[in-house]
Amino acid sequence: MDENHDPTSLQHEALRLHRQWRGKLSIDSKVSVADDHALAIAYTPGVAEPCREIARDAELIDTYTGRWNMVAVVTDGSAVLGLGNIGARASLPVMEGKSVLFKAFGGVDAFPLCVESRDVDDIVRTVRLLEPSFGGINLEDIAAPSCFEIERRLIEECDIPVFHDDQHGTAVVVMAAAINACRVTERAIADLKVVINGAGAAGLAIARMLRDEGVEDLILCDSGGVIGEHRRDLSQVKQEVAGWTNRGAREGGLAAAMEGANLFIGVSVKGAVSPQMVSSMEQRPIVLAMANPDPEILPDQARAAGAAVVATGRSDFPNQVNNVLGFPGIFRGALDVRAANINENMKAAAARALAGLVGDELSAENIIPRAFDLRVAPAVAGAVAAAAVESGVAREPRTAAEVAASTREMLGGSGGKAGKTREAP
Repeated sequence: MDENHDPTSLQHEALRLHRQWRGKLSIDSKVSVADDHALAIAYTPGVAEPCREIARDAELIDTYTGRWNMVAVVTDGSAVLGLGNIGARASLPVMEGKSVLFKAFGGVDAFPLCVESRDVDDIVRTVRLLEPSFGGINLEDIAAPSCFEIERRLIEECDIPVFHDDQHGTAVVVMAAAINACRVTERAIADLKVVINGAGAAGLAIARMLRDEGVEDLILCDSGGVIGEHRRDLSQVKQEVAGWTNRGAREGGLAAAMEGANLFIGVSVKGAVSPQMVSSMEQRPIVLAMANPDPEILPDQARAAGAAVVATGRSDFPNQVNNVLGFPGIFRGALDVRAANINENMKAAAARALAGLVGDELSAENIIPRAFDLRVAPAVAGAVAAAAVESGVAREPRTAAEVAASTREMLGGSGGKAGKTREAP
């Protein structure tokens, strides 16, 4: 087996390099303090002047400090992708990695905050009290249903963008894939008959985004089968969802749900879908099987069963649905116009921009850009910024073209620091 595809080899290399790195982040200074004058400007006594200005007008904090470009990556370690409930300390390597992706793919300075508590009040209070240091909050790997309440309360209590990437970043990229899969199969979004397997943070956010785009025929499944008003074991969040999904009052398991559907979205577990389930769908169905590291059904099995378009979360198959296509550009656009929040219009704009990048190269095996496509962050950032301005949440309005251009400049093309990070082996 090739070393690049040998899991054991990859694990050994990851451990060796993490020991060598001793952390994937460091603090670099933008300024030199090589002499007395430089020291006096950067620190005392010169630093007193911006302090006085900010004390006079709190809005100037984003003019005189780096807060405007700083995002906190917040977790409690309760739902780390592929690892589960491993705790705050064990989640730190993942949060460091997420911070690296923010910088490499969006030019965003990000810092991990791993909170040693599962109490919603503790997490909300901790993050809210740290708001003066950050221009945005990215919630990460927090288990449902706590993640919903934490996000809701922080959006209410903070005056900066709060974004749970496991929910909304996933939904944006899935929506982009669905838009182009519909183009390939000559369907309209509103005519989709959708089954989502997995009713956690990602599945529920995907469902809501599809609903907002006009999808009416929508079924969610969890480990107990089809979610509907017939179920008496549903959480409060799932009860709410049952009120606007499964309009045909279908009951049973995933196999029953998939009969006659034309879009399957999996955010669940390996092997959840059989070839027979795909064969029971409408002709030329779309299968987005995104369980990691192993999908609900392998692409060759899905295609053999009749699927016209197949996507997974893996880079070694065509059509990788990867959150890195979303969150760096989404935050870049929101930060550049100092948006008060990231609203539904901004998310929809991100999905459309991402889908639009495929252009004339659209095919069944090319429905979404690749992670290292340098056009992604500028296009998404520009679209998000424009939507923020249009929806009235931007404090410093800028055009899509201005934000896209500044994003390209910040990333440095193939020669800047972020570009070098992206090209590194």
